[in-house]
Amino acid sequence: MEHVDTDQIIPARFLKATSREGFGDNLFRDWRYLEGEQPRPDFVLNDPTYKGDILVAGKNFGCGSSREHAAWAIYDFGFRVVVSSFFADIFKANALNNFLLPVQVSDSYLRHILDRVKAEPTAELLVDLPSQQIRFADEAEGESFEIGAYKKTCLLNGYDDIDYLLSKTAEIEQWESRLPYTFSHA
Repeated sequence: MEHVDTDQIIPARFLKATSREGFGDNLFRDWRYLEGEQPRPDFVLNDPTYKGDILVAGKNFGCGSSREHAAWAIYDFGFRVVVSSFFADIFKANALNNFLLPVQVSDSYLRHILDRVKAEPTAELLVDLPSQQIRFADEAEGESFEIGAYKKTCLLNGYDDIDYLLSKTAEIEQWESRLPYTFSHA
């Protein structure tokens, strides 16, 4: 689907918790379930044929309100990558901050992915973060995707913002040692 907003990803009525755990149970809640707890048999995430850690979405994914819970829900459900031809900026930032890789591809490559998976549900889609490439396992060619160097480093090393700064401690101390003045805590 196109134009999937954050209220569809995780409905507002499930935003009462402050820890990241448990949100995956309500990912796409209103689409995954009939009244009560009965799973909709025709919803793709309820079909075991379509399993894996890559969510392929339509254009303009994560639009709407800026809730970080949307990234939490997707990650908690088990996805580690979301592929779309366009992401809302705030969703993209929230995803990256929560170790969820948003891979933005061209409209034509997204169409190729969707058509291929529809025809062959077990086709294996690969995302290679170090080389910034996405392709099907049995295809030599794929498409490259962009990611900022800082967030790429964080994802590859499992760093949040604080971990990244701590990884630079020696460089920071070296730079500070060259300063012509020092600070003292009195």
